[in-house]
Amino acid sequence: MIPSHPRVDLAGIVVDLMDERAAIDALVHRPADSNPLAVISANLDHIVQFGHGGRWRRTLGDSLRPTHTDADGQSRPLEWLTLLDGAPLVTQADRLTGSSWPRLAGSDLVGPLLDAAEKAGLSVGFLGGSYLIQRLLSRRLIATRPGLVIAGMWSPDRSELADEQSSLKLAEDIAAAAPELLIVGLGKPRQELWISQYGPATGASVLLAFGAVVDFLADAIQRAPAVASDHGMEWAWRLAREPRRLAKRYLLDDPPGLVQLRRHSSLLPAVSAVSPPPADTGPIRSPRRPHPPSGTGHDPTQPAVPSHGRPGQFSALGRPVDVAVLVVTYNNEDHLRALISSLRQEARALRIRVVIADNDSTDGTLAELNLHPDILQVQTGGNLGYAAGVNAARRKAGDAEAILVLNPDLEILPGAISEMLDVLRSGEADVVVPRMVDGEGNLKPSLRREPSLSSVFGDALFGGHWPQRPAVLAEQDAAPESYQFGHEIDWATGAAVMTRADVDRRIGAWDERFFLYSEETDYFRRARESGARIWYEPAATVAHAENGSGSSAQLQALMAVNRVRYIRKHHTDVTAEVFRCGVVLHEMLRSFNRDHRRTLAIVADEALWDALPGPSATRYPAKVLGGFPTGSVIIPAHNEAAVIGRTLNSLEPVLRTGRVEVIVVCNGCTDDTATLAAAVPGVQVIEAPVASKTAALNAGDRVATQWPRVYLDADTVLSPTALRRVLEVLSESPVMAARPAFRYDDSGATWPVRAYYRARRRLPSTQQALWGAGVFALSREGHERLGSFPDVTADDYFVDRLFSDEEKVIVPTPPVPVQTPRETRSLLNVLTRNIRGPAEQRSAPAPADAAPQVMPFPSDAAGPVPQETAGERTPDMPADSAASSASSTAWELFRSIRGPRSAVDALSYSGLAATPRLVRLREPRAGASSAPIVWERDDSSRRPEGLPR
Repeated sequence: MIPSHPRVDLAGIVVDLMDERAAIDALVHRPADSNPLAVISANLDHIVQFGHGGRWRRTLGDSLRPTHTDADGQSRPLEWLTLLDGAPLVTQADRLTGSSWPRLAGSDLVGPLLDAAEKAGLSVGFLGGSYLIQRLLSRRLIATRPGLVIAGMWSPDRSELADEQSSLKLAEDIAAAAPELLIVGLGKPRQELWISQYGPATGASVLLAFGAVVDFLADAIQRAPAVASDHGMEWAWRLAREPRRLAKRYLLDDPPGLVQLRRHSSLLPAVSAVSPPPADTGPIRSPRRPHPPSGTGHDPTQPAVPSHGRPGQFSALGRPVDVAVLVVTYNNEDHLRALISSLRQEARALRIRVVIADNDSTDGTLAELNLHPDILQVQTGGNLGYAAGVNAARRKAGDAEAILVLNPDLEILPGAISEMLDVLRSGEADVVVPRMVDGEGNLKPSLRREPSLSSVFGDALFGGHWPQRPAVLAEQDAAPESYQFGHEIDWATGAAVMTRADVDRRIGAWDERFFLYSEETDYFRRARESGARIWYEPAATVAHAENGSGSSAQLQALMAVNRVRYIRKHHTDVTAEVFRCGVVLHEMLRSFNRDHRRTLAIVADEALWDALPGPSATRYPAKVLGGFPTGSVIIPAHNEAAVIGRTLNSLEPVLRTGRVEVIVVCNGCTDDTATLAAAVPGVQVIEAPVASKTAALNAGDRVATQWPRVYLDADTVLSPTALRRVLEVLSESPVMAARPAFRYDDSGATWPVRAYYRARRRLPSTQQALWGAGVFALSREGHERLGSFPDVTADDYFVDRLFSDEEKVIVPTPPVPVQTPRETRSLLNVLTRNIRGPAEQRSAPAPADAAPQVMPFPSDAAGPVPQETAGERTPDMPADSAASSASSTAWELFRSIRGPRSAVDALSYSGLAATPRLVRLREPRAGASSAPIVWERDDSSRRPEGLPR
C-alpha cells in the first residue's frame, strides 16, 4: 500500500500530493502481491475530461476508491494514484495546503522512473506511439539505459483500441510478455479509459497513463525550454509549435476547467489509502463492473428459469417482476415480432412483464399483439403521442424493480436487459441507456448533451461537417470513445431507457405536451434535477430500425418546434427566443431543401404550430370505453337546439358505460333544446325558469352525484378520449382544476375574424388559464373551494382565479374544436362581453396564494384573454395593473410579428380589440344608469351552415 499523504480534491479529482522521490519509491518498490496500480498525471485537460461536469466524470477511481473490471470475464481490482501536473493545479494545491508542491508531469517523471526501474531490475513495457517512434525509442534506450529490461512495445491503431476483442487480445499479448511497469501513451482520455477497463488483464503491477512520453523519450518531440515550464507557460510553447493539433484543447476545451478548478476545490482530511470514501463523494464506477452476486445476473450460455413459470413467458399483473417493459405502438406490425421474440429470450433469465400501449393502430398491430396473451395491452383511446402512451403503460407497470421504456422498432440483443439491470443493482446509477446499433450492426450515435444556446448555433453552422468540434458547440456526442466506455451522460435518444422504479416515481410522468420528440430530453433533465445519475452502458446493446414513428416533413417540423418548446419550459423567455433564432438559422442555412423550407416557415410563424401532428381521438369508441373513469358532465343550455344534438352525440358512447352521468340544464329555454336532449338515452334534463348560466351550473351541481365534475358549454363537442383524460388527471393527480386542449375552428369566418385568431395563435399567452375552451372541470376538493357559482358573466374566468399554477392544469388531449364567430359583428359582441365579465367580478378577488399562471410553454388553444380587455381593474389588482396587462399583451403582439402577413394580422387584432374599449369609454359609469346588462351572444357559429360537417 502507498503510505498516507496529503490529498486535495481539485474539481472532483482526488490528487495525491507527493514529491518526486516519494512517487518513484511508491511505484518501483510496490509489493509484488499488491493489486495493480493505475497512475495518472492530472493536468487541466484531465479536469475538463474527468472532473465536475466532464464527460467522463466518476468513471475513474482514485487513491481512496479502487475500482473493478471484468473485461476478460474475471473480476479484478484496480488501485489508483493521481499525481499533480499542470501549473494551474499546482497553484491551487499550494493555496489549499499552504505548502509548495512539485509538478510531477509524466514527461518529467518517466526518466527518473526508468533509471530506478533499471536499478531495481524491473521489466518495462511501452504501449502507444507509432511503429517508427518505438524503433527510435528502442535504439535510444539501448544506448542510454543498457541495463533496462524491456518486456515489449505495442503500437495498436485506433480501430484496435475501439474494438473490445482486439483490446482483450492486446492485453493478453502484453500479459504474455510480463512487464512489471507498463507505460501507456494513447492520449487523453483514451489511455485512462483503456487502463480502467483492460489494465488489470495485462498483468502489469503499475500502469502509467503518461501521454506523449514515448515521443519525448525517442526525441521525436522537443521538450519545452525550462524557462517556459518553470513559469507555467509550457502550454503556450507547445501551442505555438503545433497550433492545428492543440488549439482546440488549449483555447476552447481547457478554459472552462479553470472555472471548475476555482469553484470546486478543497483540502481533504488526512486518511489512509484503505479508509472508506467520504460519504458525499458519490460512487466511482469503472467502465466495466464486477459480476453481480449470485442470483442477480445470468450466464447467457446457461439460461436460468425464472420463478414465475415457463422460460420466456412474461409475468402477469399482480406479481412482482425484475423489469416492467413499456412499449408504445402506432402501426408497428412489421417490427413487433422481432421485439417480442428478443424480449422472450431475456425473460429466460429475468422476471419480465410487458405492457404495450397502443395509440390507435390501424394496421395489423393489434392482431400481432393478440397472438401473445401474456402481454398486457392498453388502449389509449387515440393517437395521443409517445409520452401519453408511455404514461398509459406506466400506470399498468405494477410491482417492478425497474421500468424499461422501449421503442417498438427495437430488437434486444442477448443479455442487454440483464446488463442494464446489473448497473441499477450496483447502486452506481439510477437511469441506464444501452449501446445502439442499426440493423447492420453499425453503431448509431445516440448520446446527447443538454441543449444550449452555444450548441444550437454550433449545430446550425457546422451540422455534421465538424463532428469532433468542442462539446460546447455540439449537442450530439460523436467521439468514438464515448460509445466504447461506460460513463455518466446528460441524456440519450429515448428508444431504450431503464430507470429504477422508485426513481421513476420520483421523476414523475413523461410530459404529454410533447406529442413526439423532446419528451425524452425533458424526462432526462428532470431525472438529473431529482438527483438521479444517468449511465451509458456499452455492454448492453439494442438494434434500432429507427422508423417506427415514420418520417415526414411535418414530423421534421414538429421536432424543430418541440426543441423550442423544451427551452421555453426550462429557461427564460429571452433564452427561448435566442434559441429559436438558432433553430431558424439552422433551417435557413439548409433551405435549398424543400422540407427545411417548410420547417423554417413553421418555426418562424407560431400560428402554424397547431397544424403540426398532435393528439387525435380514435374513431372506434370501444378502444376508449374500457375501464372508463367516473364523473359528471353538466351542460347549461339556453335555446341551444341548433347545437345540443352534436354535443350529446359525442358523449353518447360514454353514457353507455354507465360510468358518467350527463345533466343538461335548460335555463329559460323557449325552443326544443329540452326535447332534443331528453331523446338521448341516459341524459338527465332539468328545466330551470331563469335564463342564467351560473344558476344552471348550480342546479346541475345539486343533482349530480359523481366526481370529478365537467362543466361543458352546449355548443362544445368533447370527445370521449378528451373527457377520459381530463377525468383521469383529476382523479389520479393532486390538481383540483383542469381543462382539455383546444383549437380554433374559423372555417367560414370573415377575413377580419380569421386575422384576429391567427394573431391570437401567435401569442404565447394563448394557453394560460382554464377559460376559453368552453369546458373546464373540478375535482371534489376544487369544488369545495368554489362552493357555488356566483352570478357573474365569465364563470370560467372566475373559477380560474381560484387556483394557483400548481393547482390547475391544461391536459394535452385531442383538441376540442372551439367555433369562432363567423361574422365580425359577432366577434365584437364576444369582445364586449369579455370586457364586462372580469369587471363584474370586482367583489370576488382571487386568493392571495393564487399566483399568475405561467405555463412552461403555450399551445395555441385559448379564447380572447380577459386581461387584454383591461380597461377595468378588480379590487385586488394594483392601480397600474390594467395598463401593465394591456402593455404586456401589446409587447407579445409586437414580438409575434415575423413578416408582412403577421404584421397585418396584428393590426387587425389591435383594431378589433380596441373597438369595444372605445365604445365602453362612452358608456355611463356604473350606477349612473339602470339599463339592464345585455348578453352579447355569438349566434353566427350556431347557425346550421356555421357548424362543422
